[in-house]
Amino acid sequence: MKSRRWLIGTSALLALTLAAAQPLPELGEAAQADLSPQAERRLGESFMRDLRLRDPAYVEDPEIARYLNALGARLAAASPDPNREFSFFAMNDPTLNAFAMPGGFVGVHTGLILAAQSESELAGVIAHEISHVTQRHIARMVSTQGQSALTAWAAVIVAILAARSNSQLSQAALATGQAAAIQTQLNYSREFEREADRIGLQTLEGAGFDVHGMASFFGRLQQAGRLYENNAPAYLRTHPLTTERIADMENRAELKTYRQVPDSLDFQLVRAKIRAGQGTPREAAAEFEAQLREKKYSSEAAARYGHARALLRAGQPQAAQLELDSLRGAAAASVMVDTLNADLRLQVGDARGAAALLRAAVSRHPGERVLVYRLAEAELAAKAARGALEVVAPALRLTPSDVRLWALQAKAYAALGKRLQSHRSQAEVYALQGQTGAAIEQLQFAQRAGDGDFYDLSAVDARLRELRAELRAREATASKAR
Repeated sequence: MKSRRWLIGTSALLALTLAAAQPLPELGEAAQADLSPQAERRLGESFMRDLRLRDPAYVEDPEIARYLNALGARLAAASPDPNREFSFFAMNDPTLNAFAMPGGFVGVHTGLILAAQSESELAGVIAHEISHVTQRHIARMVSTQGQSALTAWAAVIVAILAARSNSQLSQAALATGQAAAIQTQLNYSREFEREADRIGLQTLEGAGFDVHGMASFFGRLQQAGRLYENNAPAYLRTHPLTTERIADMENRAELKTYRQVPDSLDFQLVRAKIRAGQGTPREAAAEFEAQLREKKYSSEAAARYGHARALLRAGQPQAAQLELDSLRGAAAASVMVDTLNADLRLQVGDARGAAALLRAAVSRHPGERVLVYRLAEAELAAKAARGALEVVAPALRLTPSDVRLWALQAKAYAALGKRLQSHRSQAEVYALQGQTGAAIEQLQFAQRAGDGDFYDLSAVDARLRELRAELRAREATASKAR
């Protein structure tokens, strides 16, 4: 309920954010005034900060994020705009939905990931969403409809997210703005939908997936909408399907060369991990036990991995270890299996063993941030904060916008009693989350910590000036928007 109240209340805030991101064109200016790609990205970043902080359905799991971003990057590289920046994330929601927000942020519901019968089907949906971004459909609406479209789109974004699981909430979000205009824009125009289908199919083919995946998944969605008219899949409320569109997808796919594309191991493991986290631990374990007993699985390795995950949730690490030990070949060398092995050791209190296993995994898979996160966490659990810093510091130099790394560094410095550095790292966590006031407060704590040298304090002072200037500029822009 708290999340729902936030979604409805956010529409007004988003309207201000939209206005603040770029000066709104005067009504007398050219009708083709554009929402620039840079402004779109700022809008998306602003909304994502709120989403991460306030919506409990946002999936923090770095392994699921790793998979979605790898899949999305593969598709984006084959899109008409391969240099555009994209970010992909999951929402813990059983409904079948996916959505693209301004700036290349694409969300996928866990329910849709599980409903996809192949990786090509999941890729087809994501390729469609990528096409809405590369073809700049939001900006084109703003360009043709002018200033009112900016405010309308604020409520549209809220409604898209509200439609994740509650059609009544979606309608309430729509009611907060100009109802007729918003409803028109919520349902992407037929022209835009057909364009996203066509470009998405080309993207799917270019990325090496089965082009029939898009039509087969959308066809099942359409059938579900017919069977359950009063409770249609959430995706249909924001991407209305027609028989004509499905037929066009199928016809275009038939013109392409058929290719049988096997699902990746990561696709299977991510689905198993999502399933293992659903229901009670006992129910999840029983589901995988039945799959293995009856041999009803698309991947035995993924079924065993999922069973081990469920057993770990159920507090049965020994049984989970036996299941993992049965994995061979590529599955045994998977990053996700490495992290599960480490989790098993952590549950039995062997933090040093977990850290040793993860150090070996990092050597085998250099650059895998999921392993860096888990290794730093294991080092902290083993009371080896210096080891955690040795892992986190070089990773931060490569990816200074990684909130999770800054948070781990703050914990490591705190464990070592280095208060200034801990507050300084925590300030970056808040700054990246858009909580500039909290970041300033952390830097003020750092100034008073009493354990920094001249250079440390100078760096803190300089960063404090930057953040204060940023806060003043933001407040001034918001004041003008009002």
